[in-house]
Amino acid sequence: MRVLATLARLYVDDLDRALPTLRSLTGQDTRMRFQHGGVEVASIGGFLVVAGGDEALAPFRQVQSTVLVDDLDGLPELLDAQGGEILSGPDQVPTGRNATVRHPGGVVFEYVEHSA
Repeated sequence: MRVLATLARLYVDDLDRALPTLRSLTGQDTRMRFQHGGVEVASIGGFLVVAGGDEALAPFRQVQSTVLVDDLDGLPELLDAQGGEILSGPDQVPTGRNATVRHPGGVVFEYVEHSA
């Protein structure tokens, strides 16, 4: 399993209000935008922006970063070598597959393998 990119997660209440500032900061436009699990998600620059009310965002807030990988099937090998536990997944999501993992020390990552 190889890391392709990491995306800092930003939690906001209104995606349309948050995106113009991020466009100005990054000089980029939104790469993807979709609804998932009661929230709206957009990727722009090095950010994954998750938007919704407090209740809708609650299950997502434990995740500190999204890690894009080339092959999610390599996750068990990583966990065997480094420790940690799968909190959810692998699951099908609008962009491919994902899994949420808590690593030793408590950091929680969402791992995502995009569909071809």
